Amino acid sequence: MPMHNTEIASVLDRIADLVEVTGGNQFRVRAYHNAARTVEGLPHQVSDLLKEGKDLSELSGIGKDLAGKIDSIYRTGTLPLLAELEKKTGPGITEIMRIPGLGGKRVKQLMDMLGVKTIKDLEKAGKDGQIRNLAGFGEKTEKKILEGIGELRGGSDRMMLAKAEEVIADLVALLKDTKDVDRVEVAGSYRRRAETVGDIDILVTAKKGADIAEVVTDYDDVKKVISSGSTRTSVVLRSDLQVDVRVVPSESYGAALHYFTGSKAHNIAVRKIGVGKKLKINEYGIFKGDKRVGGKTEQDVFKAVGLSFIAPELREDRGEIDAAAKKRLPNLLEKEELKGDLHMHTDETDGRTTMEHMLDAAKKMGYRYAAITDHSQKVAVTRGMDEKRLRKQMEKVDRLNDKTKGFNLLKGIELDILEDGSLDLSDSVLKDLDIVVCSIHSKFNLSEKDQTQRLLRAMDNPHCNIIAHPTGRLINSRKPYALDMKRVIQHAASVGCAMEINAQADRLDLNDVHCKMAKELGAKVAISTDAHTADSLHNIQRGVWQARRGWLEASDVINTFPLQSLRKFLKRG
Repeated sequence: MPMHNTEIASVLDRIADLVEVTGGNQFRVRAYHNAARTVEGLPHQVSDLLKEGKDLSELSGIGKDLAGKIDSIYRTGTLPLLAELEKKTGPGITEIMRIPGLGGKRVKQLMDMLGVKTIKDLEKAGKDGQIRNLAGFGEKTEKKILEGIGELRGGSDRMMLAKAEEVIADLVALLKDTKDVDRVEVAGSYRRRAETVGDIDILVTAKKGADIAEVVTDYDDVKKVISSGSTRTSVVLRSDLQVDVRVVPSESYGAALHYFTGSKAHNIAVRKIGVGKKLKINEYGIFKGDKRVGGKTEQDVFKAVGLSFIAPELREDRGEIDAAAKKRLPNLLEKEELKGDLHMHTDETDGRTTMEHMLDAAKKMGYRYAAITDHSQKVAVTRGMDEKRLRKQMEKVDRLNDKTKGFNLLKGIELDILEDGSLDLSDSVLKDLDIVVCSIHSKFNLSEKDQTQRLLRAMDNPHCNIIAHPTGRLINSRKPYALDMKRVIQHAASVGCAMEINAQADRLDLNDVHCKMAKELGAKVAISTDAHTADSLHNIQRGVWQARRGWLEASDVINTFPLQSLRKFLKRG
């Protein structure tokens, strides 16, 4: 069976967690977590690399030992080491570690002192008031743990877009390579580039006689066949993602693509306009009475109701119908308009490759500039930089720029915003940087008033250029912290500070609604990868999709600016 990168990374993360719980060496813990992040960030599947005979030890942060383990995970689905660790700790510990704030040391303490082995054990200990009595916990922590258990149980059953892409990629490729198949298109929330998907609709047009059902049901990754027929085949993949493959006639293809792309609210609005024009619009076509008058292309649908073509990312019934009727749709951002990446890390802190390697990778992306933004000293676990180390890095950036033509590295930092809104390093060093990316990595549980004030005060510092991953959310894992986002974005607009769309697959923060809010309130946005490996720079496309869902154009995004204009923006007036 195919073993996807996210599945391999999940095994590595579980090993890291359990090594930490059992008191293992912290270097080993970091090595496994880093390997997981490297695998997740690869632009190609591990399976493809192995088939091509590539040496996995050449990947950033992967030595010979880990390369062998990754190969074994791919071939067998697990490692003997994982079974050993699970035998020591019990199968429930990995689930417990999904609760925010429970790292390996704390979980070990709960195991040793309270005999906790499962979520049920943990919940009982919390409700009995036992957790608060442990050293380093307290009543607030106990309450947070119980809240975390509730969130874990009520979590979304929707899959992150990035994982869905990976899970269905081989099936889509298989369908495209099938004899007599003309077109294959993934529809639904996937095509609208929503951050999560519930299931997958794939539309296929094919010549008569093509047995699409057999191709789908024989696919290696299928766990269960729900139904199989000449026009629709439904299966559940090993990842529990349901996939419906629909064979549609060419004359209905555009209408079906529009219908199955959605959203439901958008489709209802379009059909309502059609009714006013005495048209019936459905997945089979556009009809006037019993006569088909269109439906071969999506453009037919929009033209029939007097609308400009609406990009799939906008189809959420958030004003796009009215804008299309008035010819006022935005000229949505394209990836090719980006001139650089303004948030990336090196092995000076928690990145997994050198500055030189990141520079070369950014140049290969076709960029004109990129910013080195390693962590500041507050984030000790990343070996964050103090002012002395930062100045040495700044000198290194200058030396590399002296050797490089047609490309500029910007001297920067990802700077922690402290609880009171002050910044982690002094203005005396910040004033000498090209760019300062400010972020929150602690104290997520402040009240909305205090958390909002924290960000406002940070932006009041004239050296603060970008607020990174502004709400702190992790999709399907950690809720955003409490913020008055309208007030935050208004303040960013007034002081000349940009809000980031962090393109990491589990962040996509800002979300699409806040992107649109930023545009409406006049705040600029930066799209960045927060890359920790060279391969992760390719994740920029996810940020572009998020920007498009938020109605953003090139003029709204600061890393579309030429370098001189960008520098002017970064000087904040």
